[in-house]
Amino acid sequence: MENVIILGTGCAGLTAAIYAARANLNPLVIEGVQPGGQLTTTSEVENFPGFPEGVDGYMLTDNMRRQAAKFGARFESDRIDSVDFSGPVKKLVSGTRTYEAKSVIIATGASPKLLGIPGEQEYYGGNGVTTCATCDGAFYRNREVVVLGGGDSAAEEAIFLTRFASKVTLVHRRDKLRASEIMARRVVEHPKIETAWNSQPTAVLGGEDGKVRALRVKDTVTGAEREIPCKGVFVAIGHKPNTDFLAGSLPCDESGYVICPDNSTVRTSVPGVFVAGDCADHVYRQAITAAGMGCRAAIEAERWLTDQEA
Repeated sequence: MENVIILGTGCAGLTAAIYAARANLNPLVIEGVQPGGQLTTTSEVENFPGFPEGVDGYMLTDNMRRQAAKFGARFESDRIDSVDFSGPVKKLVSGTRTYEAKSVIIATGASPKLLGIPGEQEYYGGNGVTTCATCDGAFYRNREVVVLGGGDSAAEEAIFLTRFASKVTLVHRRDKLRASEIMARRVVEHPKIETAWNSQPTAVLGGEDGKVRALRVKDTVTGAEREIPCKGVFVAIGHKPNTDFLAGSLPCDESGYVICPDNSTVRTSVPGVFVAGDCADHVYRQAITAAGMGCRAAIEAERWLTDQEA
């Protein structure tokens, strides 16, 4: 039986692995279907402390993985389908085996929701399509960009992007935003934001350089199609936390984010089960905040295990 099993190898899971390994817990890390997490789809990370020239997303997570392995973390390529946290021994079930542990750190992250239109995947990750204005907005200084969505997240992304872009077009399939009144008013009144109402995105278009050049949209009222010139397409229709495998074993909100009681950000309602990163954080969703949560989760797990032995 393992002292601690860590699910996920994004910044949260790998930081937890580093701290747990240095605490001599000999953690087992289960990598899941996307080793390295969302960061591996980002060609350059400019806002992670310690890299003044930026760092490739894959390289950053690979360095963290090697650092964890250096201290004794072990890695297993597998996907957990279900869990049983009902007893003192935590059980995690994959398609081929059942893992047992005294404690578990869940750091499975979240997946951005995409529209599924042509060109979206082709230009995703460094070629013009992104899901994070905070992460990538600075790459679009003095360029025209579009934001897809109509909720508070889309409004916030659009307003944030006005710091960099020469023009921001907010594309929404309805004739008004779903965002809160104050956020909607800020969008409509901002001189650098143009709204494209009743517009359904149908394709992301690229140029000869392999980068985004425009977004094609269809008018939901008239059916007419047009192209909106842009260099960046920011998809802001939400994220889905990767927590389906928990299936009621932990309390989650209506969107699937793990809920931590008693104002804790890493301790779940099940003793010995901790959480870190985007599967619990729907506010910040940054590499550095995920890493911080991973650190806290590992420290909490180490203290909890020590208390059990006392």
